[in-house]
Amino acid sequence: MYRVWNFIASYSLFLIGGAVLALAWANVNAESYHHFVDFVLIDNFFIGHLHDDGHGHVTRVLTLHYLVNDVLMAFFFGIAAKEVWEAVILENGSLRGKKAATPLFATLGGMLGPITVYLGLAMVMGSETYNAVANGWAIPTATDIAFSYLVGRMVFGAGHPAVRFLLLLAIADDAGGLLILAIFYPSGALAPEWLLLSLGAAISVFVVFNWLPRRLDRGDQLRTRSTWVRKHLSFWPYLIAGCLSWYGFQESGLHPALGLLPIVPTIPHADRAFGLFADAERHLHDLLNEIEHALKIPVELILGLFGLLNAGVVMSSMDSATWLVLAGLLIGKPVGIFLFGWVAARPLGLGIPEGMRIIDLVVIGCVAAIGFTVALFVASVAFDAGPVQDAAKMGALFSFFGAAISIAVGKLLRVQKKPV
Repeated sequence: MYRVWNFIASYSLFLIGGAVLALAWANVNAESYHHFVDFVLIDNFFIGHLHDDGHGHVTRVLTLHYLVNDVLMAFFFGIAAKEVWEAVILENGSLRGKKAATPLFATLGGMLGPITVYLGLAMVMGSETYNAVANGWAIPTATDIAFSYLVGRMVFGAGHPAVRFLLLLAIADDAGGLLILAIFYPSGALAPEWLLLSLGAAISVFVVFNWLPRRLDRGDQLRTRSTWVRKHLSFWPYLIAGCLSWYGFQESGLHPALGLLPIVPTIPHADRAFGLFADAERHLHDLLNEIEHALKIPVELILGLFGLLNAGVVMSSMDSATWLVLAGLLIGKPVGIFLFGWVAARPLGLGIPEGMRIIDLVVIGCVAAIGFTVALFVASVAFDAGPVQDAAKMGALFSFFGAAISIAVGKLLRVQKKPV
């Protein structure tokens, strides 16, 4: 039923390859690596990093790093937003109803736990350390949905209800992560009036190319106007609206990688979803799913470039931020998920899926501690380039050891694997 390996091969092998190459390159020749990352594509452009020439003249410079992290990664976050949107809005969405209550509580614990551990330990280390690393509090809240799902299946087996619980938690974690990035990590001085451009683009494309054709087709079983729009215009109106929305985010000071989020809900979608990693998803041919299918190969390459441009840190850069990120993920995640999941399941009486034990929440927490992709991204926006950012990225990369810890804890707690 599930195409997990295909998904991992598609979305993760390029990412891993890029990250490994970046680590090797940075440790062999750090100077040439950083020259490559910061390579200027276009100077004095309308998109890119803000640059002050020292004489009060501010321009934008498009570097390779900006192109990947701020422009192309918008497609990755757009796909994440698509999964969250379907999980929330569709009648059979996985984050709707009582079945989602306990995973949502556990997700909250899986975010508050790491924050508490990260900031708490930073305070214990002293004010100097705390001031240096405090802005990275969101890094250990991340969960890498693809890697976590793969490890979860290895630990529990494909048929175990804990795997679906983990998937719901990971999707909710993505939603929380998008909100955190939008609210707490602006890319520059805030100019919220520019968000009117994003809002206007979203409303316009929805009304003109989605709502209006459907309204005019009322009583028309052939859906003549909607079919014409779909056949002749396809995704182009939404791409144009996406570009306008992205530009609005850049100019507003919000991170532009989130610029497609207002557009995703405007795209016509099916009235049901089979869930992330479900083989049946490829048989859905609504415009939203077809756009996701079309983005598959580009996003593979984008993630490979993201790994190459963000994971290049020298091994000697390990510092307090490294251990704080790891502690937040490997301690805060399991403790937070277990405590909040237990409160939801027992005192609040919301329960857990049949066939799953309360103690399984600990294992789920260990699996969810694999931050990797999103943790790397947050580290790149939480800190300016330099030693603290590099140290935090090392923590994000080392979170991959959560896989081995999850397997060991699963055996220790005697998880019974359940095949499909």
